[in-house]
Amino acid sequence: MILLVFNSGILARMPSLQIQQNAYAKINFSLSVGSKGNDGRHQIASRMAQIGLCDTLELKALDSHSLSRYAILWHEDAIQRTDINWPVTEDLAVRAHRLLEREAGCPLPLQLKLEKRIPAGSGLGGGSADAAAMLQSASKLFKLEIPLEPLANELGSDVSFFLQNSSAIVTGTGNSFELIEDEIKEVIVISPPYQCSTKAVYEAFDSLQRPKLDVAAVCSGDCFNDLLLAAFEIQPELKLDFDRCGKLIDLPIHLTGSGSSMFAICDNELHANEIAKIINQSSNCRAIATRTI
Repeated sequence: MILLVFNSGILARMPSLQIQQNAYAKINFSLSVGSKGNDGRHQIASRMAQIGLCDTLELKALDSHSLSRYAILWHEDAIQRTDINWPVTEDLAVRAHRLLEREAGCPLPLQLKLEKRIPAGSGLGGGSADAAAMLQSASKLFKLEIPLEPLANELGSDVSFFLQNSSAIVTGTGNSFELIEDEIKEVIVISPPYQCSTKAVYEAFDSLQRPKLDVAAVCSGDCFNDLLLAAFEIQPELKLDFDRCGKLIDLPIHLTGSGSSMFAICDNELHANEIAKIINQSSNCRAIATRTI
């Protein structure tokens, strides 16, 4: 658990208000990766959807003399727990709060309790989802009228997607969206006991492949991920688990984001629960049944 206190200065006295918001994970049904720009970001095209797996943020507005307090911990339902060893000031939810203070031009003292269920380093977008939820919930808490899209883009390419609250075809550097109405899909999410560094996977991708952005393939509904081989290169154990899980459940396995989590599309809720049980009993990975939302 991380717990740190910051001096947020003086703000006009506010009533005690509290907001709870879920930050839902995402999966990439398809991900095509193009060339890297001067800003270090790659052009992408991806069919993305949020799923029921979520972190939970509880925000409480504090009195003017109070200090902002941030507590980050694993929820008891988390399927994979790793050390929360990153500096609290680098947590995306905390950075989102600090950006709101910057744009508001005044302190916004609050208490954050962030309970994480989304595995870290998994390609499920947990940190980005937390940041988007912080932007939305803190804006409501303090009744701010600040455009959130520019702040989301500053925080990271996936944060803007989570502000949409919709499935989407995502293009550009993750900042252009075509919102889509997609049918609900029952899926299992498979989380291995290790992480993939997004930075390292993209660097491996640049050295292994010649980027070719294929928006048409993404729009077609095909499931694929251009980062798959790069993720295998960075984390060789992922290739073994990818193959093992595919054989165990006899379903196509797909990588989400830059990994390390995988997913499979199931026929219905019962099927998803049965498949997740097989993975949990017969592999070193943890699996949960969920659905797109």
